[in-house]
Amino acid sequence: MYARLAERGLRILGFPCNQFGKQEPGDESQIKQFVASYGVKFDMFSKIEVNGNNAHPLWKWMKEQPKGRGLLGNAIKWNFTKFLIDREGQVVKRYSPMEDPYLIEKDLPNYL
Repeated sequence: MYARLAERGLRILGFPCNQFGKQEPGDESQIKQFVASYGVKFDMFSKIEVNGNNAHPLWKWMKEQPKGRGLLGNAIKWNFTKFLIDREGQVVKRYSPMEDPYLIEKDLPNYL
């Protein structure tokens, strides 16, 4: 999806997090090597926390936005929770980890 839509303005930002079943135990170098093996071309940031007192400020903000709230509370339940942010920097939708990223494509034309 990123390869096809980057020229139209799509940006995907990846934030590794080890708060879910300890699935991301590596350091920054190991994480970059791992995602490179999958051909990831979008921006990957340093490992952060997304829940709790040490949650990154961006994630705290996204979860507090009216369209960033979760179905059963605002906590991120599992890796791969996704947020769609428009060009003005507003959260327009939150997607569960179970939603296939290709299903998100149907929402993108309104924001690219």
